[in-house]
Amino acid sequence: MTTKDASGKRLRADAQRNRERVLAAAQELFAAEGLAVPLDDIARRAGVGPGTVYRHFPTKEALFAAVVVERIQRMVEEARDHATADDPGQAFYDYFQRVIEYAALNKDICDALESTGQQPQTTCQESDFDNAIGTLLARAQQAGAVRVDVTTAEVRSLIVGALNMYRRAVAEQRPANELAILYAGLRPLS
Repeated sequence: MTTKDASGKRLRADAQRNRERVLAAAQELFAAEGLAVPLDDIARRAGVGPGTVYRHFPTKEALFAAVVVERIQRMVEEARDHATADDPGQAFYDYFQRVIEYAALNKDICDALESTGQQPQTTCQESDFDNAIGTLLARAQQAGAVRVDVTTAEVRSLIVGALNMYRRAVAEQRPANELAILYAGLRPLS
């Protein structure tokens, strides 16, 4: 894929390679450490100087957004696939579980979900993510699998909280029983 610089000119081949190396290093380090990773560590991992990183990404937040946008979009596409399932309730809970498992492996997703609206570069994808969750939620509610008083914003907050619980359970090498408790709280009372 050919990338252009800020002036719209096509990048030289070496500049393109450096950009790809920076993105690959950022993907790896942001997944492990989230936004807290120092830019110098990304440059070192990519085998370039900090100036090279700044030439392609004026801020660490811009680099973070470049990495996270693609990951959020992947989650949105998966939500859309779940929205066509025959069992809307199962699709909702399966997707919730999938997001938790995926994001738990990618600290950058955790950071992005926790900082909703704070990264202007990811706002569009976050909105798509919320809309996709909203669709799954509405279908699950219509099917009687989720309480009708639960909102998309609450589900997003529950995802962020569940991520923290799940990451802790994985780190402590114990089952994440909190998710079963959370799911029970989302189900309508009989």
